[in-house]
Amino acid sequence: MNEPSLLRTWLTLLRTPRLGPGALREQLGAHGGRIDAVLSALRQRLPTLPDDTRRWLERPDERRLDDDLAWLAQPGHRLLLAADEDFPPLLETIPQPPVALFVAGDASLLLHPQLAIVGARAATLSGRTHARGFAQELGQAGFAITSGMADGIDGAAHLAALDAGLPTVAVIGTGPDRVYPARHRALARRLVAEAVMVSEFPPGTPARADHFPRRNRLIAGLSLGTLVIEAGLQSGSLITARLAAEQGREVFALPGSIHNPLAQGCHRLIRDGARLVETAAEIVEVLAPAAVALGHELAGRLDRLAVATPQGMASEADPSVLALLEALGHGPVALADLAVDTGKTVAELASALVLLELDGRVESLPGNRYQRLPG
Repeated sequence: MNEPSLLRTWLTLLRTPRLGPGALREQLGAHGGRIDAVLSALRQRLPTLPDDTRRWLERPDERRLDDDLAWLAQPGHRLLLAADEDFPPLLETIPQPPVALFVAGDASLLLHPQLAIVGARAATLSGRTHARGFAQELGQAGFAITSGMADGIDGAAHLAALDAGLPTVAVIGTGPDRVYPARHRALARRLVAEAVMVSEFPPGTPARADHFPRRNRLIAGLSLGTLVIEAGLQSGSLITARLAAEQGREVFALPGSIHNPLAQGCHRLIRDGARLVETAAEIVEVLAPAAVALGHELAGRLDRLAVATPQGMASEADPSVLALLEALGHGPVALADLAVDTGKTVAELASALVLLELDGRVESLPGNRYQRLPG
């Protein structure tokens, strides 16, 4: 989506009070997927709309929309729409799927098979050690480690993946320009530079209690399974686990000492049907078939893209493919440098690179870098 007016229209509707993702999806379906037609139709119904909805649609905060556009114009920033071919397919199957995501970093990581690791914010040293160990082993097995950038288990899992040069996805409950908790600023910078951070909320959105269950449904929805490491009986991690189960995903729980209050939530999950696990290998064995199925779904998407040719997804004869492969050269190249070299937007490049990666011609590397593969 390169047309500035359409992008502004999207931002206007994403910020419209009381117009949640479900209602916006319904409107898009009723108007042939045309976001401009949705805005026009809503403005024709202004007298019937709630007061705050009507006031916003009559006079949107243009300065706020300008700030949104300025954020999106920065390298590595993107508004990923549900209609985009590289939108994570697993999110389409959850209740109340998002209609758009604000992405900072490598959006292609959202297409990787993911495993959520969540748990207590006030985790013990043992819990954080388990989180690091499982994150590294599962990352090495091919899963992107997904979590919520919270204190404790979340932060330990993200850091372990980053330190090992493995993919990790942070789903946050604020706008993509905010960091919560504030002490995770360094972690957030690394996530954007080396992995990806994603939010359903537009820039400037502060942390609010009701945002985190919405965030948790995305963590569970992006992932083939959710592993809970240390959780009290009131832990928000139990919400993520419940949402994962409701979405038909696997739920794993690590047992602990009966004397540890942070093991009680895990023990409850196990009693309620979660899989008790002691090693990463047990998780890999369970999720391997689902990961293969997801790979087939992504391969199918390649054939549906407009740039597909009779010979395959991205023909070597396609001038745009040749130019991109030439720009990649034979060494690692940063996404921002590719954008300067090719004159394309980061969003355009991200879409093209993920297709080439899935086609086996490009490899993604830590730090938002890509490398051409031989052949």
